[in-house]
Amino acid sequence: MAHFKTAPEDVVPFGQKIAFGSGHLANQLFPAALGVFMIILILALKMNPLLAGLLAALPRLLDAIIDPIMGYISDNTRSRWGRRKPYIFLGSIITGLTFMVMWQLYPENSQVYNFFYFLSLSILFYVGYTIFAAPLIGLGYEMSSDYHERTRLMAVSQWMGQIAWMIAPWFWVIIYDQRFYHTAPEGARNLSLWVGGLCMILGILPALFCKELVLPETSGKSKLSWKDIAANTKEFFGAIKQTVTCKPFLKLCGATFLIFNGFQTIAQFAFFIIIFYLFKGNTGAAGQWPAWFGTISAVATAILVIPVITFISQKIGKKNAFVVATLISMIGYILKWWGFNPANPWLMFLPIPFLSFGIGGLFTLMMSMTADVCDLDELNNGTRREGTFGAVYWWMVKLGTAVALLTSGAVLNWVGFDQNATVQSAESITHLRIADILIPVITGLVAILIMWKYDVTEEKSHEIREALILRRGKVHHQGENEGAPIA
Repeated sequence: MAHFKTAPEDVVPFGQKIAFGSGHLANQLFPAALGVFMIILILALKMNPLLAGLLAALPRLLDAIIDPIMGYISDNTRSRWGRRKPYIFLGSIITGLTFMVMWQLYPENSQVYNFFYFLSLSILFYVGYTIFAAPLIGLGYEMSSDYHERTRLMAVSQWMGQIAWMIAPWFWVIIYDQRFYHTAPEGARNLSLWVGGLCMILGILPALFCKELVLPETSGKSKLSWKDIAANTKEFFGAIKQTVTCKPFLKLCGATFLIFNGFQTIAQFAFFIIIFYLFKGNTGAAGQWPAWFGTISAVATAILVIPVITFISQKIGKKNAFVVATLISMIGYILKWWGFNPANPWLMFLPIPFLSFGIGGLFTLMMSMTADVCDLDELNNGTRREGTFGAVYWWMVKLGTAVALLTSGAVLNWVGFDQNATVQSAESITHLRIADILIPVITGLVAILIMWKYDVTEEKSHEIREALILRRGKVHHQGENEGAPIA
């Protein structure tokens, strides 16, 4: 395999990596917090699991629909502040504020009232989330054109994103600890103010400190205006068509859909298995165990998986590193059968170093590979569309997440989980444990098959970059000299 040295001008400054990573910390903290908070709907507000699944899924469907639109808008925006940063700034404010408001739920209200209150505000939340996240992802794809520097940038962002998963499980402990709050709904109402405010601050940092790619006027950008809406609409659908017909990109989307949403389907199951299998429904005895399980998983991802996968990808290539990571994660999922043992709760940590490779390797590699595919698309179609690629990629993730959350609620119903019972039946727990293992193992195997013939290697990526420079010359980032080569 050919290897190429990263040029100094292709290295993203450490400060910008941290700022970009801060945006990803906010981007990860929202779903991490939601994963904990959503359990409150079932266990504290006594909402039917299927209704809770609908609340999780329906806004994400809208989010998935508007994601490509936001990506197209970001790609074609022309402003003194850039294409991405104004939206990142605005979206972070909208998202933070609506997160605070939508968790102001009270058990005295009817289930119907809480359902529609939460649904309406979460729709607004996800609109703001799209305005923030789609340009943020596009910004990351264009911050370097070097094959390995892209992986290092994504590694930093994913490492910082793991901080969200380290702290979010403790929201469960804080919310249920009566030294802090009398009731769990009260805890959710108050804690949401802190989470929303922190995410607003973190989300603004990329807009302030990261530099965008400056494209020549010949780069194919459309002029956005109401006057040109017909032309813009035609251009939008043309861009989407070119994006979704890019075969390497479709492989990335398909593999991500399977790995991430296999994980998402079972994400809540560990909480329920720990509480109702290891501790027989005694939330007091379960105490901090669910929080430690989530935190140790995130720590393992940050200090073990991301550095190892980044190193491996530079030796054997990104696709091969993905296959290795996915196979290791399957070992971890299978080990959960023995790891979740009522006689010794400490064994629950046994599978963590293995199963963490699944999600930990996924986005570090896939986001880096998507940046490579953006170069291939420009070579084939003459236009840079990081925002559109990022939006379509996350559209796939979010659409699959909506399906996964619906599936999760359906699985809970199918196994006979009773949200009103303090003790679940042995049959229900056994079926839940089987689903907790089989679902991610099956989706992982199919994802490997999809990626088997992915062919955008380091050598091919280098050839694409050289061809782009020959065609349209070198471009630069804001504040840099025109000669700084970014393909």
